[in-house]
Amino acid sequence: MTVLVVSGTGTEIGKTVVTAAVAAVARAAGRSVAVLKPAQTGVGPGERGDADEVVRLAGDGVTPVELVRFPEPLAPATAARRAGMAPVAPEEVARAARKLAEEHDLVLVEGAGGLLVRYDAEGGTLADAARLLDAPVLVVAPAALGTLNMATLTGEALRARGLAQLGVVVGSWPDEPGLAERCNITDLPESAGAPLLGAVPAGAGALPVEAFRERAASWLAPTLGGTWDAEAFAAAVRC
Repeated sequence: MTVLVVSGTGTEIGKTVVTAAVAAVARAAGRSVAVLKPAQTGVGPGERGDADEVVRLAGDGVTPVELVRFPEPLAPATAARRAGMAPVAPEEVARAARKLAEEHDLVLVEGAGGLLVRYDAEGGTLADAARLLDAPVLVVAPAALGTLNMATLTGEALRARGLAQLGVVVGSWPDEPGLAERCNITDLPESAGAPLLGAVPAGAGALPVEAFRERAASWLAPTLGGTWDAEAFAAAVRC
């Protein structure tokens, strides 16, 4: 796996922290890593974007690339239109990822919002970029009530487009999960149609960077280079 597309069931659910955890584990294994953010929205000039945050958490050995930045926190196509700027098309995303893949062992393409958020006026999406790259998609989902429906819809959209869903990672696992969160651990794989590949603790992005890098492997399954055990985790939360 050279290119991995990281998407989600929505926004503000932990995609960047999950991306950083995957990058940290890969770096610890000696792999060269690049993180590609096709469209950064809601961040002004000179401010830290998501790719910068991945580097902060995962280490300076990660190469950050941001294709375009829009000031307003909106869907990329809308943000581009309102800013009077050119949008970024799926073809540009795929071209940039392929170039990075020539020089890195792993390229992580972190989307904005969910899988089908529009990037340009023609309706291009992250799913289109994944199709052009023939790359698997890692879906980040929240733990709370409602996540099963969102994971189901995202999985159906991926399958309808012939895209491979590598699995699902819970982006922010609460310190004190309620009944819905605990049962979702059991139900998410069936709803998504893909294996559960990790659960990142809430607040992980605020950990000291050394602690983040040391613990990242324990949050991710072996498929992502970690040691997290889905069966043991589900048994421990006891739905």
